Amino acid sequence: MDVVIRNANLADGQQGVDVAIEHGRIMAVGPRLPLQAAQEIDAGGDLLSAPFVDAHFHMDATLSYGLPRVNASGTLLEGIALWGELKPQLTQQALIERALQYCDWAVARGLLAIRSHVDVCDDRLLAVEALLEVKRQVAPYLDLQLVAFPQDGVLRAPNALLNLKRAIAMGVDVVGGIPHFERTMAEGAESVRILCEYAADQGLMVDMHCDESDDPLSRHIETLAFQSNRLGLHGRVTGSHLTSMHSMDNYYVSKLLPLIREAGVAAVANPLINITLQGRHDTYPKRRGMTRVPELLAAGIPVAFGHDCVMDPWYSLGSGDMLEVAHMGLHVAQMTGQQAMRDCFQAVTATPAAILGLQGYGVAPGCHADLVLLDAADPVEAIRLRAARRLVMRRGKIIAESPRARANLELPGRPASVDFRLGR
Repeated sequence: MDVVIRNANLADGQQGVDVAIEHGRIMAVGPRLPLQAAQEIDAGGDLLSAPFVDAHFHMDATLSYGLPRVNASGTLLEGIALWGELKPQLTQQALIERALQYCDWAVARGLLAIRSHVDVCDDRLLAVEALLEVKRQVAPYLDLQLVAFPQDGVLRAPNALLNLKRAIAMGVDVVGGIPHFERTMAEGAESVRILCEYAADQGLMVDMHCDESDDPLSRHIETLAFQSNRLGLHGRVTGSHLTSMHSMDNYYVSKLLPLIREAGVAAVANPLINITLQGRHDTYPKRRGMTRVPELLAAGIPVAFGHDCVMDPWYSLGSGDMLEVAHMGLHVAQMTGQQAMRDCFQAVTATPAAILGLQGYGVAPGCHADLVLLDAADPVEAIRLRAARRLVMRRGKIIAESPRARANLELPGRPASVDFRLGR
């Protein structure tokens, strides 16, 4: 064997487990495996998990905070307007450099798969070309899945539908949309129909920004579920944000949830951004802004958490830490029961991996040896502490390490050093 990790706890509750790795894959999982390996790692009862997965991000905008100015109001609409101001100033090289820097941050935090939306409303498709190059460069250590995203509306913006199709032809993976940003509710519904029919014809997945609004009458998720059902897209469609659901009345939601489940549509909430951008027009009572995560889960609908933004026109903070995302999601959704907290860990690991269709994901024989050893005993403690990543492994090779944070608890403010081994 190449590597054996000894005495690890797993996210499903197993304790004292050994994991044997050869040729980049997990060969065996069990207690006290009678195997020898070139390298043995003592987990010491810490949590060994499959890597973190971000189901919703905007890598074309990341690390652009302050360019060309700061979002003074902090609103979604000013962020969109600011991004429109920035687009003419973008260069392909700057996009690539910022995205690669973010990917380094992500890997250090055990985030090895990201679904990123990329704006296709710029006729030059600079961002598309840049992120396709980033995808190629990071492929040895990170899975980057791209969504063709018509930020300004596929019907509202000139050439947006044509550009979306061009982006798909260039190698972008998923069809995106933003129906609530079209000029009317009717145009929004029409955009959903057009985009879902295109995806069905091309055999592609769909991931739409859907109802990112405080308006309870923004109900494009209903149309998305209907089109998914009509076109047989079950299991290939995701509705992201769904924040209008936090303002809908309970009777309507009681009808909507079974429709979403029947259509096989998954949901992605973005706790850090939803709690920041929504409810901006409220005084008090002030809405939380995130979609109904516990209710969606109870209805049997897969729910993942996304980071969405890091230091960009919409959000001035962030570090690529999906445990921070889970921590915020747990609080906003009031998911403080033991199983609910474990569900939040699933929302940044196994659930988004399934939504992205990742192959060989997990801690089981036959899976890729893509693993994160966390300085925590279980998923709840990992979220509570935003646990240090003792090691990050890709295909059986350690690509990042960090010392146990618990050893530094008596030294407040002492930063943990990180050893990068990306080899770029």
